[in-house]
Amino acid sequence: MRRSDLGEFEEVVLLAVAVLSPKAYSVVIAEELERETNQTVSTGAVHAALQRLEQKGYLTSYLGEATAERGGRRKRLFTVTALGGRIMSEVHLVRNRMWERIIPTIRLEWS
Repeated sequence: MRRSDLGEFEEVVLLAVAVLSPKAYSVVIAEELERETNQTVSTGAVHAALQRLEQKGYLTSYLGEATAERGGRRKRLFTVTALGGRIMSEVHLVRNRMWERIIPTIRLEWS
């Protein structure tokens, strides 16, 4: 893993952007996280995480077309950069390796 500069919430936001791309913006990301976690997620928290991820170079954004449903406002759409994709892969590999090292009987006690 590169460094521990990817927090847990940032990680799930990054994953949500990858899942929802190319139509990932703060409102649909918050909805996706609420659906997956069954917890309330504010768009403000998602927006702050998106800004941090973009500053770290894991995401890039652009303004989409203006829509009538948003009163002519444009959405800021996010996509995962190559660096963000590499970080996601590294985190995934580390987690998988650690899960595979858990003794099987312990896994059975959790279910």
